[in-house]
Amino acid sequence: MAEDLKELAERHEHLAEYINRYVKEGGEMPEYREVLTEELVTVRRPNIIYPVGDPIFIHVHYDDAKGKFYTAVEPSLTPEERSKLERIKRMILEMAPEASDFETKEEFKEVLEKMLDKVTVLRERRGLFPVFNEKRVPVTLREKRRILYALHRDLVEMGPLEPVIRDPYLEDIHVVGLKPVAVVHKIFGLVPTNIRFTDEGELDRYVRTLGERIGKPVTETKPIIDGALPEGSRVNIIYGEEVSKEGTSFTIRKFFEKPPTMPQLVRWGTFSAEMAAYLWLCLEHGMSVFVCGETASGKTTSLNAMLSFIDFHKKVYSAEDTPEVVAPQPVWQRLVTRETIFEEAKVELFDLVKTALRSRPDYVIIGEIRGKEGAAAFQAMQTGHAVLSTFHASSVSKMIQRFTGDPINVPVRFIDNMNVAIFQRIVYKGGRLLRRVATVDEIIRYSKEKGGILTRSVFRWDPVTDKHYFTGMYNSYILEGKIAPMMGLTNPKDIYKELRKRARIIRNMAERGIVGYDEVNRIFRDYYERGFDSIPEELLY
Repeated sequence: MAEDLKELAERHEHLAEYINRYVKEGGEMPEYREVLTEELVTVRRPNIIYPVGDPIFIHVHYDDAKGKFYTAVEPSLTPEERSKLERIKRMILEMAPEASDFETKEEFKEVLEKMLDKVTVLRERRGLFPVFNEKRVPVTLREKRRILYALHRDLVEMGPLEPVIRDPYLEDIHVVGLKPVAVVHKIFGLVPTNIRFTDEGELDRYVRTLGERIGKPVTETKPIIDGALPEGSRVNIIYGEEVSKEGTSFTIRKFFEKPPTMPQLVRWGTFSAEMAAYLWLCLEHGMSVFVCGETASGKTTSLNAMLSFIDFHKKVYSAEDTPEVVAPQPVWQRLVTRETIFEEAKVELFDLVKTALRSRPDYVIIGEIRGKEGAAAFQAMQTGHAVLSTFHASSVSKMIQRFTGDPINVPVRFIDNMNVAIFQRIVYKGGRLLRRVATVDEIIRYSKEKGGILTRSVFRWDPVTDKHYFTGMYNSYILEGKIAPMMGLTNPKDIYKELRKRARIIRNMAERGIVGYDEVNRIFRDYYERGFDSIPEELLY
């Protein structure tokens, strides 16, 4: 056993028990990684343990029958300990009215610990006392530690899903009835886990609690719910067998307070450095850009990454159903819709967009356009506001069809208020889930003669070589016709020198591993203060 894993196993009894059992059953000794890195995507038979916050560890390994498998390693309870836990929970609930008030999770945990002390009595080893007495439950120190973890997990945190909620390498969590919980891992793809609900009653109770956490109670009369957990993760619930034949199901899309940056997306191959430089020029100069694609193609991730290109002195407003946008600008106002049974008290996306426009923002970000807020977005563009949004469409022609049809109904002659449309795709390569920008299209103008919108593709992705090509070199309407005049360039073709310069900076950031949210935004914040003089020399050349 490697020294670092050995030290952890000595500190965490449950980890030592798990590793010993895994090896005894024929598995090889796992490799311990404090941090997972990108080169692991090529490992076909992983056997890696990593931490997600004491006392939980994750073991991703290969099973000949199941393929890649995800095991959450956490303190577990014996049947006797579980019986004690249930007794302790009942006693704590009886004491609840006497408990002191708390406002934070940490305060709640402290209150639980004090209450546990009151309802238990320590014994040196098992078998010296009867299992229960009237007022206090006898426990060993080992049992008490495990029961305290279970109380924190079940009453304060996310119960059986706590390990996957904590895991920073997960994108989505899928629960379909009583099947094993499945997760989409950033490195290992879609993998089943050892977590599952034991019966329908437990699952339904969990989902009702989940609905309360997101402020949208789920019932048989309202079985489909969308919302967000307090920390921002997006939740979709389908309750009951009437609408889901597999039983109650739900999906959690993880929210990251510090989302991936554009240099990170370049490093992953989602964008090329030239694409990123193109968007830098567009957003610095107030172009309206829409990120389009299918569900889970990474639209919001790309949108968030692009926001670093907006001048940090500009006023930014975002309007969303579920808060997912994270803008680094100091003057950022986040607006969120409100659902209620009272029609007059509802706050819809359309209302938020109208409210944002009254505040004279420089940039309006709409989380996702689905309805009449689309018409408000185009009105905003007509009045000189830059608008950024995500949208479900797989091509520029389908995007225009959706915008001009019900329920959005934007007149086709207004579509050219948008400047750029990005189209993303999900790609599976070697069993791995990848995201790629397939095309970047410029919206040129409405043509009465053609009876439609003229567009031009300036970037395209080649699936054979997995490379992006700048097909708009020396032929970009947005760069030459709109941005070059704003920059005062007498020769519009000089704009491509600017693009190459910025692409070099982005590429150097990606190659040197300068991808962290704070360090990337610090570079762009300095750029908007002092220009290219602020860029570190090693990134310029």
